[in-house]
Amino acid sequence: MTTHAASAAPLRTGLIGAGPWARLTHAPALAAHPGVVLSGVWGRRPEAADALAAAHGTDSFTGEEGIDALLAASDAVAFAVPPDIQAPLAVRAAAAGCHLLLDKPVATTVAAAREVAEAAERARVASVVFCTLRFAEGTAGWIAEQAAAGDWFTARALWMGALFAPGTSNEFAASPWRREKGGLWDVGPHALSVLIPVLGDVTEVVAARGPADTTHLLLRHTSGASSTVTLALDAPVGAVGTEVEFRGERGVSTLPEGGGDALGAFRVAVDALTDAARTGVAHPCDVRFGLRLTEVLAQAQAALGQG
Repeated sequence: MTTHAASAAPLRTGLIGAGPWARLTHAPALAAHPGVVLSGVWGRRPEAADALAAAHGTDSFTGEEGIDALLAASDAVAFAVPPDIQAPLAVRAAAAGCHLLLDKPVATTVAAAREVAEAAERARVASVVFCTLRFAEGTAGWIAEQAAAGDWFTARALWMGALFAPGTSNEFAASPWRREKGGLWDVGPHALSVLIPVLGDVTEVVAARGPADTTHLLLRHTSGASSTVTLALDAPVGAVGTEVEFRGERGVSTLPEGGGDALGAFRVAVDALTDAARTGVAHPCDVRFGLRLTEVLAQAQAALGQG
């Protein structure tokens, strides 16, 4: 596995994206990380890239030439852009020898996600997909404990948001890709990132539509267990919530509340990428896992279309 920098040096990490997610989570975590140097910020809007870069004492980049310049100045790249913008840029970053800290989903088509995975493999770069609960304090350990316990009979996961409720002040409500793709693609990866490590890979997907953008999934897993998943971004405010529970012979285990903030979780994801880059040992939540998430979600999307 290669890097632009010596193994003992800080990992020069560029940030692609200058929107709310980058401003609230990625940039502050990267700028404060002791093992990282924020090598620059690229944004589609020059004014946003300039403001975010200035806030963290680094350079700003924009346009096609700016992408190449940022990649040349970086050992790794973190992404905070919509998935179908992320995927082709990640292919370019891998080809330039940069390790990849990807947002979920990697892409919303299997072909695009596979291109990223294959590019990372060809370049022998490390990758981590930022599925928040896999890295957040209070939930990452719980997921590992449930996986180690094993022998679960069934599970239930629910991710319901009110992102588009009238009068919302949530900045992510202005995200066109979230409005187009809905809860299946935005919060579906979170549910799968908890269920798959515990119950095993998905072997069967049944999907049905609910009100607004609600999607219901029924999954079978390699362990023999089944799970049900409810996903929505456009639920009523009173219906909002996140729940995961596993049921088996030993009883019921539920996702801890207040598992950790996104900023703290992202710092841990940065740790995971730097470890993978310097040891050559792949992280369980890498681009290959991200590809698998896209495959399962695409299968669910196809089932909804048939319905």
